[in-house]
Amino acid sequence: MTLWWARRDLRLADNPALLQAQADGPTAAAFAWTPALHLWSGRRRAHLARVLWSLREDTGGALAIRRGAAADVIAAAAREADAPVVWAAREHTPSGVREQDAVQRALHAEGRELRFVGSPYAIAPGRVLKTDGTPYQVFTPFSRAWREHGWRSPAGAADPQRFRPLDSDVDLDQQAAHGDTEDPLESRHEFRESQVVADLHSFVDSDLPRYAAERDRPDLDSTSHLSVPLAYGQLHPRTVLALTGQVRTDAARMFESEIAWREFHGDVLHHHPSAQRESLTPVMPEDAWATGREADASFLAWRRGETGFSLVDAGMRQLAATGILHNRVRMVTASFLVKDLHLPWQRGADHFRRSLLDYDHAQNQLNWQWVAGTGRDAAPFFRVFNPDVQADRFDPDRRYRQRWIPELDTPGYPMPMLDHRVEREVALAHLRQGKRPSKG
Repeated sequence: MTLWWARRDLRLADNPALLQAQADGPTAAAFAWTPALHLWSGRRRAHLARVLWSLREDTGGALAIRRGAAADVIAAAAREADAPVVWAAREHTPSGVREQDAVQRALHAEGRELRFVGSPYAIAPGRVLKTDGTPYQVFTPFSRAWREHGWRSPAGAADPQRFRPLDSDVDLDQQAAHGDTEDPLESRHEFRESQVVADLHSFVDSDLPRYAAERDRPDLDSTSHLSVPLAYGQLHPRTVLALTGQVRTDAARMFESEIAWREFHGDVLHHHPSAQRESLTPVMPEDAWATGREADASFLAWRRGETGFSLVDAGMRQLAATGILHNRVRMVTASFLVKDLHLPWQRGADHFRRSLLDYDHAQNQLNWQWVAGTGRDAAPFFRVFNPDVQADRFDPDRRYRQRWIPELDTPGYPMPMLDHRVEREVALAHLRQGKRPSKG
């Protein structure tokens, strides 16, 4: 018997690690409910619980969900299944690498082997390189090389009848109750892999033609909503690309470029693990960032959606209420934190980590660095989003803002907490200060 270690690939279709495990014979499956999950929001853990419930149903109840460090859980599961080999998809984030190294050591100590096949990317990080063997620093040439490299067609689906059950010790119903759905049992069908795939087809058939024109409009429902199932691995990006590749339109190519950004950020973090916390390109003196009580109060106003800038506030309230945030609004709220409030990008990234339902470590950290002007191929620091101009351009009828700010047109809505023009000049002054050569 073999063991499949379920990680960020919670699906039966197009799952190379699971298919390889089944090729070796009857297969047991285990997911480690690690202590790190308790750093997630209750909403995010609830969503994971529902995804796992769906996957366990699809495996005929065989998937084991167990508490503990991954090394302990997977070693114990392999022992119980008498599995000499454990198959898993390779992770490339710093925490994922540490985790799989620990599992590998634990299995090796018992004479077992951890083998990897596949990753959460169409092309695994580290494989798209320049002709001199070095990684790309800029997105556009990376995306061209990424397309030229190409990716495999989606793999087939695993056989639900070939699983052998292991016991679980995590009550998924209890974990699902931490979410924002009154009756999590009633909403389970929404989390099934089959429903996710159906939603993908619906997007390609119905909404993709409007994607290029409407993707920046938070008041319209024209995005794919695929970031959540991609984050949990209910879809592989190859599955998405195989479908969009059949569509010969500019909108399809633009949508694929967003997948390429996801792959680029995964590649950057693979080559520069320190980018999860450290700016790849410092743009201003470290002592220029706001600190102290006033900075904390500003951060709290931003987090609560009480800045007096309506698009920023609507976005932060949407995030708090749903765990979802439109990409255009993510950029505006992030720019406001870094360049109007002069707070370090890491504070915003940490809040998004705790709040986003579709949290992806490489995407989150490198997107924040993009806005802050500190990442690879980042927006230059002197590009400062004007939140009022952005609101007028991308929410022209105020529908998005009125939805999330009921008091928007009343005296109860606060006045702007700052003068954007003044703070923009402060940010640019910090940039000029950071570019001065140091003395001595």
